[in-house]
Amino acid sequence: MGDMIVRIMGEGQVRLADSHLTELNKLDEVLLQEMENGDGPGFRRTLEALLAKVRELGDPLPDDSLEPSELILPSQDATLEQVRDLLRDDGLIPG
Repeated sequence: MGDMIVRIMGEGQVRLADSHLTELNKLDEVLLQEMENGDGPGFRRTLEALLAKVRELGDPLPDDSLEPSELILPSQDATLEQVRDLLRDDGLIPG
């Protein structure tokens, strides 16, 4: 198993082991559902939970690290529309 570089917009990058993606995908699926339902408060809660989990599980990279990000996540205060622009077919998180 490898790891991936994740950027949280406006915060910086963390290195995250691939093994954590399953856990993050569960939150990602909830987030997609809430976006489809237009559930603003639920979406906000889940986005915050997802970012908190990434920060908890990931190792922060130094600010001057220039590694390319394989995954870009929205900032905590991103709007539903901004997050929609970042989505791929399978949500924010691949897999």
